[in-house]
Amino acid sequence: MRDYRDYQRQLREIKAKADEMFRSIDIAGMKSRLDELEKETMSANFWQDKERFALVNQEISRLKKKIEPWEALMRDLSEAGEFMEMALAEEDDDMLNDLCVRIESFRKTFGTLETVELFSGDDDMKNCFMSIHPGAGGTESQDWASMLFRMYARWAEQKGLEIDVIDYTPGEEAGIKSATMLVKGDYSYGYLKGEKGIHRLVRISPFDANKRRHTSFASVDVMPEAPEEIEIEIREADLKIDTYRASGAGGQHVNRTDSAVRLTHLPTGLVVQCQNERSQHKNKAFAMKVLKARLYNLQKKERDEKMQELAGEKKDIAWGNQIRSYVFQPYTLVKDHRTGEETGSVEHVFDGDIDRFIYAYLKTQRPAQ
Repeated sequence: MRDYRDYQRQLREIKAKADEMFRSIDIAGMKSRLDELEKETMSANFWQDKERFALVNQEISRLKKKIEPWEALMRDLSEAGEFMEMALAEEDDDMLNDLCVRIESFRKTFGTLETVELFSGDDDMKNCFMSIHPGAGGTESQDWASMLFRMYARWAEQKGLEIDVIDYTPGEEAGIKSATMLVKGDYSYGYLKGEKGIHRLVRISPFDANKRRHTSFASVDVMPEAPEEIEIEIREADLKIDTYRASGAGGQHVNRTDSAVRLTHLPTGLVVQCQNERSQHKNKAFAMKVLKARLYNLQKKERDEKMQELAGEKKDIAWGNQIRSYVFQPYTLVKDHRTGEETGSVEHVFDGDIDRFIYAYLKTQRPAQ
C-alpha cells in the first residue's frame, strides 16, 4: 500500500487555510444579513417599492455568490477529511487514490476564492474590454500580439468567462495589427486589470532565416465596461465616423461591403473600431460601447491623478514600462517585473495558465491593514 500521509497533510493544510479565511471574511455575518433580506422579501408591501425591490435582490444575489462557493468548499473539505481517515483505517486504495486526485481541485478552488477576496475596487466586478497592440517590429511584433490574444482567450475559457471579439485586424503576413475583446463574467475587470502594460517576448524568430534571437513588445490595455446607468455624453458633432471594408479571413461578406466602423472622438483624440459584425449598424453600436468605456476610464484616471496630486504622490506612468517578460531563449522563463513572480513553464503560460501572476499582482494591491 502506498504512503498517503503526505496527501493527508496537504488536505489538512488546505483545510486550515480555508478555515482561517472563512472566519476572517465573516461568512456567518453575511448569512445573517442574507436571512434578514430574504425575510424582507416576504412582507406584503415589499413588491410595491420597485427601487427597494431591485436593491434588495441585487444584494441577495451578491451575498449568495459570496457565501455558496465557500460553504461548498468547506463542506467538501470536511467530507474529504473524514473519508481520508476512513480509507486509511480500511486501507482502501481506490478511495485514497480518488481523494488524492481531488486535492489539486480543492487547492485550485481555494485559490480562486482567495483571489476574489483581494478584489477591492469599485469596478472589479464588471465586464471589461481588453485591447492588444503590437509594438514596432512588423511581423515579429504582430505575431507576438496574436500569441497574447490566444493566451488571454484560453485563460478566459478556463475561467468560464465569455468573450466577444469586437475587433480583430490581422497582419499582412502573420499575427495581428490590433485586437479588442469584451470579457464578460463576474470579476472580469478585477482579474485582468493588472495585465495592463507592456509585455516583452524574447525568442528565436520563426520569421528570421538566420535564426537570430529577437525581442518584441506588445501593449495590453484593460478597462471596465461603463455601467449602463452612468451618463457619458457623446455628441454626434464630436465624432468622426469612417466606414471601410473589413480585412482578413471571414467568408464572402468580408472585403465586399463597408461594414467596418471607425470612430474618432475629436475632443479627446480617442479612436475605436469594430469590424467583426456583418452589420454596419451593429459594428457602430459596439464601437460606441467601447468608446463609452474609454471615456469612462479617462474620467476615472483623471480623478485618480487629482487625488494623487492632492496626496502628494508622484508615479511614473510612462508607456514604456514593461510589466512582464516571456523568454524562450537562451532559457525559458516568464517573469513579472512588478511582483517578482516567475515560472519556467512557458508553454503552460501561453496555454492560459496565468493565475499565479494575477494573484501575485492582486496581493500587492491589497489595502494596508
